[in-house]
Amino acid sequence: MARTITDTLRLIGGGSFLDDAETRLAELVQAVNETGRNGKIELIINVKKTTRGGAMLISGKVKATLPAGEPMEVVLFATDHGQLTPDNPVQQCLDLRVVDNQTGELIDPDALERRENYDKE
Repeated sequence: MARTITDTLRLIGGGSFLDDAETRLAELVQAVNETGRNGKIELIINVKKTTRGGAMLISGKVKATLPAGEPMEVVLFATDHGQLTPDNPVQQCLDLRVVDNQTGELIDPDALERRENYDKE
């Protein structure tokens, strides 16, 4: 009597082929659910004749392609020397300063930071 394909798949690797496929499918479904992006799973079955007597070597491989995550990005500007910088080299840099509201005097930014850290303690 002929075996069904699922019977044959259960024999590959003593059942570990289908166990691996089940695990990878669950990982794929979870990743697709989290990202909303597509993925795929491939079950590859190789069949090779081993002897003249009709014996066949059946091997299986599970390949899962999970959806890619969000790309990590940053906006940088190119300089005339081929370097990258987060500051636009053609835009003027403003020398902003902190002014004391009560006295109108300029406050040293380092002193302001030290004072804020002291107030937190």
